[in-house]
Amino acid sequence: MKDAEPRTTGNLPLDVFDPAPVGVAVFSGPDHRLIYMNYAYQEIVGERPLGAPAREIFGDISQEGYFSLLEQVRETGKTISLKELPFEYGDHPSPGRERYASASLSKITLANGEDGVLLMAVEVTAGVEAAKVIGSVAEERRRFLQRYQSLLQIETQATWVTGPTGEANELSLGWQRYTGQSWEEYRGHGWLNVVHPDDRKPTIDKWFDTVRRLARWEHVFRLRTPDGAYRHVRVRGVPIVENGELVEWVGAVTDIEQEWAEQRHRQLLDQAAAATADLADLNDVLTALSKVIVPAVSDGCGIYLLPEMEDESVTSPFIAERVANTVRDGLLTRPPLRTERFEPDSDIAKVIRTRQPIRSTFPPGAPPPGAPPTGTEEWFAAVGANSTALVPVVVDGSVAAVVVATVCGDREPLTAADVDLLARMLDHAHAHLSNAMRFQRTQRVALALQNYLLPDPPRVPGLEIAARYRASATAAEIGGDWYDSFVSPDGSTILTIGDVAGHDLAAAVTMSQLRNMLRGLAMDRREPPGDILRRLNIATELLDDEDTATCILARVEGQDEGARWVRYSVAGHPPPLLVTPEGEARYLEGAVNPMLGVAYDMPRTTAVASLPPGSTLLLYTDGLVEMPGEHLDAGLERLRLAAASMAREPLDVFCDLLLTRLPMAHKDDIAMIAVRLPGA
Repeated sequence: MKDAEPRTTGNLPLDVFDPAPVGVAVFSGPDHRLIYMNYAYQEIVGERPLGAPAREIFGDISQEGYFSLLEQVRETGKTISLKELPFEYGDHPSPGRERYASASLSKITLANGEDGVLLMAVEVTAGVEAAKVIGSVAEERRRFLQRYQSLLQIETQATWVTGPTGEANELSLGWQRYTGQSWEEYRGHGWLNVVHPDDRKPTIDKWFDTVRRLARWEHVFRLRTPDGAYRHVRVRGVPIVENGELVEWVGAVTDIEQEWAEQRHRQLLDQAAAATADLADLNDVLTALSKVIVPAVSDGCGIYLLPEMEDESVTSPFIAERVANTVRDGLLTRPPLRTERFEPDSDIAKVIRTRQPIRSTFPPGAPPPGAPPTGTEEWFAAVGANSTALVPVVVDGSVAAVVVATVCGDREPLTAADVDLLARMLDHAHAHLSNAMRFQRTQRVALALQNYLLPDPPRVPGLEIAARYRASATAAEIGGDWYDSFVSPDGSTILTIGDVAGHDLAAAVTMSQLRNMLRGLAMDRREPPGDILRRLNIATELLDDEDTATCILARVEGQDEGARWVRYSVAGHPPPLLVTPEGEARYLEGAVNPMLGVAYDMPRTTAVASLPPGSTLLLYTDGLVEMPGEHLDAGLERLRLAAASMAREPLDVFCDLLLTRLPMAHKDDIAMIAVRLPGA
């Protein structure tokens, strides 16, 4: 390296800096003559002559202030550090290009005792330019995000940014306005505290799974707003990746409460229509509706079927039947299905008069008087009911029923929107409700006709006689089941029961004809029941030759104070059941003959069985014992055990309990007639 005198600084030779990786230059005297520069410094500034003042040999450097720094260090002795100083000179291989260097200037004493300045420098142009590029990209990204957020504000409530692992790390003013959360409450995972409790776990699971997979995030859940209400939002987010590394997540929150409500309404309306589409019985239709309402709209739903009213002004008490009771899983079962008496000033009466719903909100478990319908007060308190809504069911211009929807516990109380949805659901199912109402009216007329055709049992001294008839729940027309009871001229009591095949008007006509003919034949002469059935079978030839029927004819004989017995004949019918007061029950299985309508002139047998004091003789039709997919013997045994367990019940209670406690298919009519003898 060329140099000028002297070549040492103190006792240290200057050429020791020749291999140094940083640029080194030494200036001497008040005019700052360049006396040394190593190879690294020459790479920075180019070749410069030694021995000349710095101002001369570096005159092409555009920044004049660099030379004053040399004088400042020489005079004060203070070291100066310079970082990323820009400089530019013309005779460099890249003329006109602004360059950057970081340097340190220190005062030194040369070998001749003269003061000098030691300059150590390293060019940092590449790093500065890279930083500028990075800064430019960052600024461009900042402007992009600012524009992105501005655009999102048009349709969204908030934008958000989280760190790579999903914790909120930047303030979101939109989130703060929408939820009321402060920055301290929102940061990290604090935002989850305003997510609805029922939605919190699914949201956490999906968010962390998305972060793990580095995928796009889209999720719908409910957020609590400053007024405490919850609204549905759709949250979308995307990962930001730079140089292959996840930097952060950005996204937006959009309120979709109206969209969600409309979609939910459409789904529930479709469900209400679908659930009631194939049902004919009004009770079944209303029960199906209650199962759509729960739990989508409410926690509990009871439906009261109203009597037909000529005037809906409701000025006197009336009876309504609770035909549907549905509660969500885990909730205490509602009160049992039964009829209730309502006063003219009750809320249900008001709903009937005004045809407008009534909604009530109250502290959990503390409803005001009158809010719970009659008979449900204890249930409202036990389940912590917080609101209820009574909604009229208007069918073909009349209020046919009232829906009572209830919400319990900490679930959000019923809102006006919920009540409107209930009304829309009922209106959407109107066609099916109307069909069911017409079916019910037709069935009621048929039942009235059936009851008219079936006579009341006679009053017989020393005997109790009770009869029951229950129409099929699924058939609108009159059926072929029948019973009869009368006293013959000789004083014996005649019991008959039968079932004509079919369930239509033709079956009812045949039933009426058979019953009347049998009564006439039994009154004509005293003869065994089997002979009477043979004559009846011959007479059926006059009827439609395709008609068949089953029948039992029984004659109860004996003295009022003495022994009694029964003579009977069975024509293809389930056997009579004899129940003693001690709880023993057995079927009378004698005198089994073919059904009526076959083997017209075939002789028919008669059997005799003694009747113990206090015993009960039961005749019934197969609807009482038949269940689909089950052998008849199972139904017969079930009836025998049930009758034996109720042997000491009053006769009317005995008959009613058999109809209510035995499982039945409800696909067929049920007729029964029972006689009880006096005790010992």
